[in-house]
Amino acid sequence: MSGHSKWATTKRKKAANDAARGKLFARLIKNVEVAARSGGPDPDANPTLYDAVVKAKKNSVPNDNIDRAIKRASGADAAAATWEAITYEGYAPGGVALLVECLTDNRNRAASEVRLAVTRNGGSMGDPGSVSYLFNRKGVVLVSKGPDVTEDDVLLAVLDAGAEEVNDVGEAFEVVSEASDLVAVRTAASDAGLEYESAEVSWLPSVTVSLDEEGARKVLRLVDALDECDDVQNVWANFDISDEVMARI
Repeated sequence: MSGHSKWATTKRKKAANDAARGKLFARLIKNVEVAARSGGPDPDANPTLYDAVVKAKKNSVPNDNIDRAIKRASGADAAAATWEAITYEGYAPGGVALLVECLTDNRNRAASEVRLAVTRNGGSMGDPGSVSYLFNRKGVVLVSKGPDVTEDDVLLAVLDAGAEEVNDVGEAFEVVSEASDLVAVRTAASDAGLEYESAEVSWLPSVTVSLDEEGARKVLRLVDALDECDDVQNVWANFDISDEVMARI
């Protein structure tokens, strides 16, 4: 899992360029809108919306955009889209399992774009349930590193709140918990004075596939192609890439 987590950290850095940031903004705004629609427009009473808003703000999404997304979710905007959540399953080169989460207002378009991105890059689509059993639904909080913040500090702060493990993923500490304990862990980290980058429910692999340099390039090329799809929100995969290979690519 460490290689996958470090890849996720690297991917966040890539969002610094304008084109990637524009796509990131769109995805974060979708998350805000869907969370507000499903749990209500008040972040204090809707933990999912609270985390979606915090993540959007930490990625420099303007407050006006966030407010408009919440307004659309409340029904005040007649032009609001109806987003449907769909998860596709498949395989990347090397037998790597893929879960692709989409939020779309056009199911046919989403299916076509995902299938095209996968098959054009050496992968194949799978039936529902074909790979999802290889993943566990977990809460993941990314705690920012600081000069005075150690892995032990983070563990002590979140252990009693339900944290299962703390991993060093380069520029942050990854705190993993049961999905139901996410809010408690995030709150414990915040109460301890720890700055966190994001708190969200994720699909983490229970088994991983180690990749060499050639295999890593193929898999990441496919993942990048999926990331380019407008309807794709998240791509989860069970690959592991060593630090040495990650540095070369």
